[in-house]
Order: sequence, then structure tokens, then C-alpha cells
Amino acid sequence: MPRILMVVSAADSLELADGSQHPTGVWAEELVVAHRALKASGADMTIASPGGKKPTIDPGSLNPEIVGDEDKVQEFKQYLADIAAELDEPESLNSVTIAHFDAVVLPGGHGPMADLAKDADLGALLIQANDSGKIIAPFCHGPAALLSATTPDGSFAFAGRQLTVFTDEEELTGGTGENTPWLVATTLADRGAIVKAGPAWSSYVVRDGNLISGQNPQSSEAVAAAVVSALAE
Repeated sequence: MPRILMVVSAADSLELADGSQHPTGVWAEELVVAHRALKASGADMTIASPGGKKPTIDPGSLNPEIVGDEDKVQEFKQYLADIAAELDEPESLNSVTIAHFDAVVLPGGHGPMADLAKDADLGALLIQANDSGKIIAPFCHGPAALLSATTPDGSFAFAGRQLTVFTDEEELTGGTGENTPWLVATTLADRGAIVKAGPAWSSYVVRDGNLISGQNPQSSEAVAAAVVSALAE
């Protein structure tokens, strides 16, 4: 049985460029779709967050006007209720032993921009996972978490790697817009990642060895499928 560590943000807000606080957290669709698909494949799932703090679900991700489908919102709410025990008491990143896991999956929401992108414990875990060839699968804003992986000499552990992430276009037209504090895709490219992009708001997945990434919420299911496939190799 594959053992998968799902790392989620513990942030509940993101400071925007104008200094205001934007309510955020984990995007429900991304957590639910990936967790459900991976669990259904037979994987043993463990959720972890900074400090073992219960994650906040981004309120926008449960807003029917934003999601566009009331039935989907109810489906997400029900699944979140079903795994409430896991979400209420996640593992703390500073107590995780990466050797116990076969893959690390990182869903988004704007939360990772606020905490995971600069979390030293996560950075150390990702470097260990990458060095040992374990599957690392961030998607949507999840790839912001890769920025935590700075080596002792100050270099970016994922420089030169191909990946995808929520694009600047998607951020500016359907994310936090011109008030975004920083653009994840541009920042990853500036650090040396080779950022690929598919059509906006369409499922798009990039695999570069053990690194599997997805562009947006629409990519959640495809990322999970790619992880299952990679673990079966």
C-alpha cells in the first residue's frame, strides 16, 4: 500500500499588495478530489501542516457563485466532513519522517503563498524527498511550497526542473488580480524552474522525473492519476 503525505497550508489569510488581508486557506476542490482519488487507489493518506495546525478551507472554494455548481459544493462539504478527524489533527511538518512515505502531494489555494513557501521544515522534507527520488506532486498554488526548498548554499533545489503552476494569467484574471503580493509562476521561473503552461482554466499536468505538477484546480484529478501511475512503475 503506497503511503502518501498530503501537505496542506495552515494559513487563513494572505496579505495583499495594498496591505489588506485576503481570506484564504486550502482550496476545497483540490484537497477533496486529490485525497479522494488517491485514497480510492488504495493509498494510505496522512495529512500534515505547519505546526500540526488544523487547515482552513478557503471560503471562496465553498461558495457556489465561485465554484459554479451547488451540487459540487455540497459534495466537497460532505467529503471534508467525512475526513474531519484527519483534518482536525494533522501531523506537524517538524515531526514527519519522509522515509515513511512514497509520495508528497501539495494542493493549493492561496494558503501556500502565505506559509508553505517559506516553511523551513517543509523545505528540508522536500529536499530529502527529492534526493531520494520520491514522488513530489504540487498543483495550482501548491508549487509555491517548492520555494521553501533552499539548499545550504542558497540555491533552489528545483532549479532546472520542468513544472506547471497557476499561471500569471489565471492569477490576474481569476485570482487575487493586480493586488496579488507576488506571482507564483514568475517567482518560480526567476528561481530557475522551467515553467510550462497549458490553456487557462484547463487541466494541464507536467511530469519531470519524480516531480509531477498541475496548473490549476481543474488539474486535481489528473495530478492524482499521474501520482497513482508513477507509484505503480
